[in-house]
Amino acid sequence: MSAQETVEEYSPLQKDSIQIGNGEKDFFPFIQRGYTLHLPKSKEINGTLIFLEDSGIDKKNISAKQLYKQANKKGFAVLSVSTEIPFDFYFSENSIRSAHEEIKKAFTKHKLPNKNIFFLGASLTGHRAMRYIKVSTDKNYEFQLNTKGIVICNFTLDWTRKWHQHEREIRIQKNNLWEPKFINYILETHLGGTPQTQPEKYHEFSAYSFFDKENRNISLYKNLAIRAYVEPAIKYKLTKQYRTLYENNTTDLVGFIAEQRLAGNEKTELIVFQPGDNPSKKKNVQSTWNAIDKKELMNWVLKQICD
Repeated sequence: MSAQETVEEYSPLQKDSIQIGNGEKDFFPFIQRGYTLHLPKSKEINGTLIFLEDSGIDKKNISAKQLYKQANKKGFAVLSVSTEIPFDFYFSENSIRSAHEEIKKAFTKHKLPNKNIFFLGASLTGHRAMRYIKVSTDKNYEFQLNTKGIVICNFTLDWTRKWHQHEREIRIQKNNLWEPKFINYILETHLGGTPQTQPEKYHEFSAYSFFDKENRNISLYKNLAIRAYVEPAIKYKLTKQYRTLYENNTTDLVGFIAEQRLAGNEKTELIVFQPGDNPSKKKNVQSTWNAIDKKELMNWVLKQICD
């Protein structure tokens, strides 16, 4: 490869949909399964950054594209992988295997080195990364990525907390209720009940949960380099959304880092965005990712493979 190259490999769109609620119109059409791979200019590839992003939600590969330039300079490929399920929470192992097969296909076809692999992402992209690492390890897939680290940005790790957050939002009716109703519906549907009736399933599904006394999933990540970005935006959330400190993804990520350190992981770092660090007037998961200094982030990635 003598020049920078972006390759897309997607399957034909399936004419099907999934149910996301109890209403007659509560269905989402399928999206395209496949991957987009951005290759560096240099012949030697130093590693690969993986984003498990939807192919058809918002702008395609919106988070990954922000790292193309910086990754290219450092000799890193950037791989975005999508299943056919929109807003895929990776409840099913079929979804995880689907993503795994696309990853394997990309690595094989384009001769990507199985070294210095980093998963990155905000929102569901980050959640999927945590689920993928857990399930692919638990199931001992034949093709195993040599994962070096994860970059997690302002997303939910504790689905027990998240369920309760949404129940409160539905009760007080101060915010748009589409997301609370949608997420609680699919949590209850796929996990067989609420955190009160199925606490163990919620603990298993959560990469970290304050309520899980066993901390069952912490050990899965303790050998990885971990950088976590949080943006509490406390006044914004209080003023605009009537949210409490409990209804903030920051609690999950700080708790996760604390448990990683207790487990002996010395390769953790927490980056906290202060009110003046992000110029975006709208404070959400994507705006936090947009505000990250991508050049500095790539320097952190390089430091992990040099140490």
